[in-house]
Amino acid sequence: MRFHEEASRDRYDAIVVGSGLGGLTSAALLARAGRRVLVVERHDRPGGYAHAFRRRGYRFDSAVHLVSGCEPVPFEGGGFLHELLCALGVRERCDFVRVDPCYRVEWPGLTLDAPCELDRFVEAYSERFPRQAKRIRGFVEDCLTIRGEASRAEEQSRVSPFARPERFPLLLRYRRAVLGDVLRDRLDDPGARAALAALWPYLGLPPSRVSFLYYATMLTSYVADGAFYCRGTFQTLADALVEALVRFGGELLLRVPVRRIWVEEGRAVGVVLESGQRVRAPVVVSNADARQTIGELAGAEHFPPRYTARLRAAQSSISAFVVYAATSLDLSAADLAHETFLYPDADHEHAYRSGLDGEPRWLSLTVPTGVDPSLAPPGEHQLVLTTLVGARSAASWRDAKPARMEAMLRRAEQRLPGLLGALSFAEAATPRTMERYTRNEEGAIYGFDVTPAQVGPGRLDNQTPLPGLYLTGHWTRPGGGVAGVVRSGLRTAGQVLGVERERELI
Repeated sequence: MRFHEEASRDRYDAIVVGSGLGGLTSAALLARAGRRVLVVERHDRPGGYAHAFRRRGYRFDSAVHLVSGCEPVPFEGGGFLHELLCALGVRERCDFVRVDPCYRVEWPGLTLDAPCELDRFVEAYSERFPRQAKRIRGFVEDCLTIRGEASRAEEQSRVSPFARPERFPLLLRYRRAVLGDVLRDRLDDPGARAALAALWPYLGLPPSRVSFLYYATMLTSYVADGAFYCRGTFQTLADALVEALVRFGGELLLRVPVRRIWVEEGRAVGVVLESGQRVRAPVVVSNADARQTIGELAGAEHFPPRYTARLRAAQSSISAFVVYAATSLDLSAADLAHETFLYPDADHEHAYRSGLDGEPRWLSLTVPTGVDPSLAPPGEHQLVLTTLVGARSAASWRDAKPARMEAMLRRAEQRLPGLLGALSFAEAATPRTMERYTRNEEGAIYGFDVTPAQVGPGRLDNQTPLPGLYLTGHWTRPGGGVAGVVRSGLRTAGQVLGVERERELI
């Protein structure tokens, strides 16, 4: 890693703007293919939403709680992160700790753990809702089938599934479906439907709006592949990708903003750094906010009006309010999962709307020290409280933050009596914080919303209409979340290198 204000040379084969997991994945794969690659990052560390930070004796992940795909599995489309890190020669740098259950859902009258194994997951839900057992199994099996079809579709990204409909029956059947409609069709118990939809915050939309296809692939990635925490925080994962980049001859500049993307004779030819240095490259990959990339860095005048109109019309995702805390309370005796979703009832639509309005009625409670005690001093636990909020739900987040943080902590104390009196540390992040560190518009945490119209082919393609300019990360295909942005990085690198099949890259 370099903290110099300028690049070491004036010409590269590829320049990546931003070092989120999508950008780092693209950069490492391009470097492995023999390209001279420069990654430019305005923050003081790589990782984007996967970066970690220290406060006193504590290490906190900024946003990522779990990942999947960290071990080989027999299911189609699984184990992709393991395969990527092996291909880059840095798998040993990441100590992934298996988390089981992958989550717990609680509301009055319901406490349900979600095991990270297909049969046990179905058994746990069926035991709680015995009259729905056959329907639950069918729903989960369809979700797994959809993930396999989606993986095949991404592998053959230049061939539309409509050209081979017999290979993608569920993908085509449900391409416009939202989770809520599918659950209503498949299960007649509202409680069972709500329990199966409990992981909706991981995609930032309630059942009535979130893409069923994307939810199905996300859910089964944990249930079939397993859920994992990266020991030492997910900064370790980002650093492993940087190590691969550097090992293959690439460079990373930190604390260096990009002033603009250099466009010459109708194509992207490099970047202009904040220092004024012009750095040439025939390929520029932007891991930054898509609207800022097109409108501010490159210039909307270089793109077809239809493309910029589509960009303006796209709906950005919700943001988050997060409390990072530490406590001397013995959380190991508190009967919590690694991540516990605390809902006031089974109405996820109301829960989502409450966040948009700035008065969230729910939160997730994550205890990373349950699997990695090194994150806090001996005798203490780390606690992360997360809820989703509309970026415009407070006139001033600076003014609103103290009261919002206290409300979150008091809600957590209802589940953990004595928490307030045993706090060692507490700090909050608002949508404004998210925007400041990532430059994502209004602190969007999933890029564009993962609605049926904005996932897969409905999302921006990684290759833009401006020759030489590519996008990667959660604003582009296939979508948001850790799995989405890493696969986006694979897809972008494949387009640059002319490799159509993802597996050929790794």
